[in-house]
Amino acid sequence: MSEVYGARVRPRRRWGRRFLIFLLVLLVLVAVALVVGDRYARSYAERTISDRVAEQIANQKATSEKPQVTVEGFPFLTQVAAGRYDAIHIEVPGFSGPAGNGRTISTKLLDVRATDVRAPLETIRTGTGEITAGAVTGTGLIEYAQLVELVGQQGLELSEKDGKLIGKAPVQALGQTFTVRAAAALTVKSGVVQVRFSEVQTDGLPNNSVIRGLINTYVQRLAFDLRVPPLPLKLAVEKVQPLADGLEFTAGARDVPLNSSGL
Repeated sequence: MSEVYGARVRPRRRWGRRFLIFLLVLLVLVAVALVVGDRYARSYAERTISDRVAEQIANQKATSEKPQVTVEGFPFLTQVAAGRYDAIHIEVPGFSGPAGNGRTISTKLLDVRATDVRAPLETIRTGTGEITAGAVTGTGLIEYAQLVELVGQQGLELSEKDGKLIGKAPVQALGQTFTVRAAAALTVKSGVVQVRFSEVQTDGLPNNSVIRGLINTYVQRLAFDLRVPPLPLKLAVEKVQPLADGLEFTAGARDVPLNSSGL
């Protein structure tokens, strides 16, 4: 009687485990490559926009430190494929520019945000065409010390109270010194901020029509026009508001090319 011995079959569990490990390592490498590629593409776009903004500032005879650009949203490459981007944040530190009559006005930070950004894939690939933002907004703060220098009235102090710009200055009348306080009305016309003082208050001033007339005339001389320097990215001043440290302006623009220096 013959015996049949079955062939010994090696278990495939070890090979299956090795394949699984190989697959996991491959996926990790692919993920790392995508992240690295995403960061490189994002950095390239940010540098390009930063260079263009810097060129625009120089062309407008203004100065600043290097603009810092952040393309928001992750992943970046999916935005590239779609040709649309969540938002682009541009910080321009130390912005300073001409404000007319040989004067310059500066702000520590011009903070810009571009939304509805459109950049076709072909534009990114070839470098030709335009990267366009549907809307751009920017804010900056002009400190009160600059505004006082612009007005040129000795002893003038500017501050904010209850959301209003308040001017305070000493006035000589009847051989005495009185402190005059007035609130300012702020309007923007064609990008120029008009500052006009009213609501005059004077402590201890006699109720004399002549003296009152002199005080009102003095207050009227405090009026001034603030010409904010030309801003990059076609930004135009739309409104201003007084804050604790200075006068904040808000500027806006629409359909702005972000990769062009000839603005």
